[in-house]
Amino acid sequence: MGITTDLSIQIGDKILPNPVGVASGTFGYGSEYEELLDLNWVGAIYTKAVTLAPREGNEIPRIIETPSGLINSIGLANVGVDRFISEKMPFLRRLPCAIVVNVAGSTEQEYTTVLERLEAVDGIWGYEINVSCPNVKHGGLAFGTDPVQIERLTSQLRKRTSKPIIIKLTPNVTDITVIARAAENAGADALSCINTLLGMVINTATKKPVLQMKTGGLSGPAIRPVGVAMTYKVSNAVTIPVIGMGGIMNSDDAIQYLLAGASAIQIGTANFIDPQAPQNVLDGIKEYCDRENVNAVTQMKDLLI
Repeated sequence: MGITTDLSIQIGDKILPNPVGVASGTFGYGSEYEELLDLNWVGAIYTKAVTLAPREGNEIPRIIETPSGLINSIGLANVGVDRFISEKMPFLRRLPCAIVVNVAGSTEQEYTTVLERLEAVDGIWGYEINVSCPNVKHGGLAFGTDPVQIERLTSQLRKRTSKPIIIKLTPNVTDITVIARAAENAGADALSCINTLLGMVINTATKKPVLQMKTGGLSGPAIRPVGVAMTYKVSNAVTIPVIGMGGIMNSDDAIQYLLAGASAIQIGTANFIDPQAPQNVLDGIKEYCDRENVNAVTQMKDLLI
């Protein structure tokens, strides 16, 4: 009979029931997957990005498949914070898992205003701050690639909440550890690592970029080795938890992130292919811990030789 592994993860002063979450932008507002997956055991739902005003997103085409992945240029389409609170939170707050709201904006003022409105809402576990979206003209990467702006924004958000703040890092920088340390120094409780890589596809017949915005964010198995390496570098540069993500399709992919130093992981593109992927990944992590006699999933990072 195997051991019972402690799957819980502490971020700030709150606890995730298990390390498997579903990534923002791939899981809607949760209700879209209600009939496809048992949401009761999901560790955390990272909601679709929420901005101050509703956003229609970029013009189509805004998504295309690539070898071992896809490129999206959705442009943070969402219903805006007021409709999110009135229409989406009543469903989300009924779920037993952690609800982490992904907050996005074009200016520092927009980020802080969105968070202030959400602070009055019951059922929110914490916030993931999207400073790394490559698909918008304003905000996004402008924050995520500048450690000074990251530190200032994180500090302003820290003043407005005691809930966990998770900064979502972009891999599209020279040294991701500089950005990670800036966020930690300003009071972030954890880091999501990584958002999508900047990518582009050109139609050789028309000689035009396929996506209306020309470039987009590459995700899927193609970026997993990059994500694992970035997670390894970041987890050795900071003391706060790192949440690994990027191309996780099965439990072996997830275990690579955990061995690299991640405390938790997020499933993204795989949700489009197999809605059961998060549950399969969690089952695989449990089996691995049992086989390796791991008492707590947080100890997995110590196994890397």
